[in-house]
Amino acid sequence: MTGRVLAGLDERQLEAVQALRGPVAVLAGAGTGKTRVITHRIAHGVDTGAYSPGRVMAVTFTAKAAGEMRGRLRALGVEGVSARTFHAAALAQLNYFWPTLAGDTAPGIVDNKVRLLAHAADGIGLSPDTATLRDVASEIEWRKVSMLGIDAYAAARPNGIGRLGVDRVVALQRSYEKLKDERRQLDFEDVLLACAGMLEAEPHVARAVHEQYRHFTVDEFQDVSPLQHRLLELWLGDRRDLCVVGDASQTIYSFAGADARFLLEFATRHEEAKVVRLETNYRSDAAILGVANELMRDRPGALHLVAAPRHESAAELPTVAGFGDDEDEARGVAARISAQIASGVDPRRIAVLYRAHAQSAELVRALADAGIASTVLGGRRFFDLPEVRQGIMALRGASVAPIEGGFVDTVRDVLRSLGLTDDPPQAGGALREAWELRAALLRLAEEAPAGTTLREFTDELTARAKVHDEPALRTVTLATIHAAKGLEWDHVHLVGLAEGLLPIGYATTFEQVDEERRLAYVGITRAARTLSVTWARGVRERQPSRFLREIGNGTLRAVGASARSGAASRPAASATGSGYASGAPRTR
Repeated sequence: MTGRVLAGLDERQLEAVQALRGPVAVLAGAGTGKTRVITHRIAHGVDTGAYSPGRVMAVTFTAKAAGEMRGRLRALGVEGVSARTFHAAALAQLNYFWPTLAGDTAPGIVDNKVRLLAHAADGIGLSPDTATLRDVASEIEWRKVSMLGIDAYAAARPNGIGRLGVDRVVALQRSYEKLKDERRQLDFEDVLLACAGMLEAEPHVARAVHEQYRHFTVDEFQDVSPLQHRLLELWLGDRRDLCVVGDASQTIYSFAGADARFLLEFATRHEEAKVVRLETNYRSDAAILGVANELMRDRPGALHLVAAPRHESAAELPTVAGFGDDEDEARGVAARISAQIASGVDPRRIAVLYRAHAQSAELVRALADAGIASTVLGGRRFFDLPEVRQGIMALRGASVAPIEGGFVDTVRDVLRSLGLTDDPPQAGGALREAWELRAALLRLAEEAPAGTTLREFTDELTARAKVHDEPALRTVTLATIHAAKGLEWDHVHLVGLAEGLLPIGYATTFEQVDEERRLAYVGITRAARTLSVTWARGVRERQPSRFLREIGNGTLRAVGASARSGAASRPAASATGSGYASGAPRTR
């Protein structure tokens, strides 16, 4: 098994996989195979007898990433590793030890922080709007993961939120905590705090956890907060078997408490730490990596990405285009996507990325007008959509009747009765979206293993719905850059590269602008084959993003802005005519 686990790894990946004893830091750039390294390292440790699977904890930041890690480990023949999020691991420990420590079951979990905040506001005579309550909820989360009490929070954030002065924000937070305690509930951040407190206060609990878990791996280490880092220290105790994996250039959650210093300073915090740099990118063409490297040149901790041999050949430079307004920009992007699909590109391999959700409406409209179906990532879940629920119910009903034809034919007939046709509607909009959803159900049936029955198929769909295992629709994906992190597409259209959008208008400090730069970097590195970057001047006379000036025109090719097929759009400044020609000063 060891030979198979080590096969196909490049020199640096192999170095990381064979470093079985910590502390180890793997600095893994975008597209360099970090998940492969993590899972193969664990599998190699198990194969060689260095690790017992039940004593390995692999920590991720999302349940989806944890599920993918478990799946990859199973494929390598490894079962029994605990691959969980920080919250899931902490909650499991709380539920296990709480009855012994407190004599009853652990408190329940708050399912809606904003709703509880609204009740807390009523209790003290406040009536903030929902947007303000959401902002207060975010501030509570930041305060707790930063390990600050309410008084310390008031000193750190003295400006208040919206129309609420800091005194009222403090009063609302105290009311929230009081109401939560009265209801005997914990929020997600409390789970981490309570677990850490339990490990600090109860030596026998700490001993039990240290005995259970001997080897730790943490993915996306650039995103850990001070609270998560403290919990990790308590899990680790005085042991050294810790491997962290991350990329400082992809730190885009500082607003939520993420602190890349834990990754950047790992070698100084841990004596004799081994540091491995993964810089060979297996995702993107060299021309795209050129844009990414230029943007992050000279930034602390930045890795210099090099294309894998199969992507080294000369390719068309990524493009940049300016438009007169947001509508023209959306139609210009839709026209280019239409041309890509006409040339044979699968819509599922195309994405449009942007800074804020508000930018999606114009893009959805332009794509629909061009007859292109789209899906907004982070919108309603596939299995929650009415057409999907209707389809599954109809299929389940058909499963109890005698089947005259084959399994796939039966699924097709049922979906046809609900409106599925052989060809999609020519127009976009709701009819096209409904067709795409029913077509996705049919594709799932066509991909099912031979011999699958209709009942087994509907049971599988129900099981997938419970774990949010969503199929990929044959649609173009629209997503914020935050939501796109960790994903990739062959063709990416990065829109809104204008001052006020990216970087966002409220990014005023050096640190805030630097985070916006990293966000642009994440968007760029989602692209594998082609990258187009666009911006629009708009009614507020926006200027092109400073990040375009930093990249320069040596790696981006300016193209004309023709937004409507067969019609010229209102002109906007071209890339090179806007002050970021080669040699223009770089703002750092």
